[in-house]
Amino acid sequence: MALLARRDFGSRELGQRLRERGYDATVIAALLASLEERGLLDDARFAGHFVAYRAGRGQGPTRIGRELADLGVASAVIDEALAAGPDWQALAREVRRRRFGAVAPADWAEKSRQSRFLQYRGFSNDHIRLAVGPDPDVDS
Repeated sequence: MALLARRDFGSRELGQRLRERGYDATVIAALLASLEERGLLDDARFAGHFVAYRAGRGQGPTRIGRELADLGVASAVIDEALAAGPDWQALAREVRRRRFGAVAPADWAEKSRQSRFLQYRGFSNDHIRLAVGPDPDVDS
């Protein structure tokens, strides 16, 4: 309970933490089932909070999805959480704008540099292409 009081956990991640602390596997399984039954442990809620937090930090869906998969969240839950997340195109454009300014890159070298930055942040090629293109909101 002390772990859950601090933040949400995925069931696999919480089980791993308990195993590291030396608890028996059968006790862990029973505890996880009990927590899920009472609504205190929910992978969908965890994934939704994870997506919202990471998107708020400017990370894209590819990176967030990979991190959730590494934490043991089911792919269907990941897909639902990412679909319910923010407008990824708008987020990619905003992240580019915050980092590099409002004016779209003019030459290929700068487009490439900004594209690599967005790719590292976890945005897809479609999001990147739209983010480094001319911005319809800004008069160039």
